[in-house]
Amino acid sequence: MESMNQMLQGQEIESALQRLQDLRSETAKLFIGQQELVTGVICGILSGGHVLIEGVPGLGKTLLAKSLATALGCQFNRIQFTPDLMPADITGTHIYHTEKQKFLFYKGPVFTNMLLADEINRAPAKTHSALLEIMQERSVTLDGKQYGVDEPFFVIATQNPIESEGTYGLPEAQLDRFMLKLNVEYPQKEEEIGVYRMHLSGGEPDPQKLRPVLDAAGILSLRQVADRVFVSDSILHYVHRLIDGTRKRRDLAVACSPRAALAVLRASRVRALMKGRGYVLPDDIKEMAPAAFRHRLRLQPEAYLEGIRPDDIIADLLSVTEVPEKDFGA
Repeated sequence: MESMNQMLQGQEIESALQRLQDLRSETAKLFIGQQELVTGVICGILSGGHVLIEGVPGLGKTLLAKSLATALGCQFNRIQFTPDLMPADITGTHIYHTEKQKFLFYKGPVFTNMLLADEINRAPAKTHSALLEIMQERSVTLDGKQYGVDEPFFVIATQNPIESEGTYGLPEAQLDRFMLKLNVEYPQKEEEIGVYRMHLSGGEPDPQKLRPVLDAAGILSLRQVADRVFVSDSILHYVHRLIDGTRKRRDLAVACSPRAALAVLRASRVRALMKGRGYVLPDDIKEMAPAAFRHRLRLQPEAYLEGIRPDDIIADLLSVTEVPEKDFGA
């Protein structure tokens, strides 16, 4: 407990909580409802990870990314992924400058803070591999030279689950680089009617009209605060029991790696901060586990045929795994 108090003071928590509430409130002016989705994206961004959002067209995935980018006060670029997209289209390339008589590097759209990779599964593997380096290394290597991207840098990628024609499955290595995978559900009745009202009264929502409540320095500052949220040994053991549980299941061909455990722990720190706490509870782990695990699990063929989904397995694990009852740092 003493170590937790030294790491994160109450005043710091209150200040961070206020900034997080301002961020959510500003985003909600355009992106109505879907609170779990908004929470997940913010947790991914503020824990230094990338986020993959999956949902059918028309649910506002792109609007959410644009709204958050404006509210975060960071640089934003969007890439519409297509089958003919080449690596140079996202990283940039060297072009010969006749007046200077030398090749100059022209930066691609990845040199930004927030990169929206729209319909990422429509690009070929070569383009995926180029993006993979940037996501992992935070840099681009061309002709033996390395070009770093500025921090904060994070990717929000979207994909449509209902179409397979003209799409390329993401490599497992790239899927694993996404800290969280979030599913977009249909909105609740009142939320959807609110969307109707907003469009009918004001036309197409314009994210540029939102007020920036943070900037690049503010995002990095919140990350530093989140990094100091206390995680007890009992929580670490709880996460290991969940991870180990995936490795003992016969309906899984690929279970969770240590990277999945680190993802849920990092995201849970931000989730705790969003609730005004300087320590992680088991409930934080339970809330973030589906997003951290679902894209890292591979089911056995017979499990697919039976209609089992990764979320079903995660829900079962959460229900049967022993939950610690004390020693969280409160």
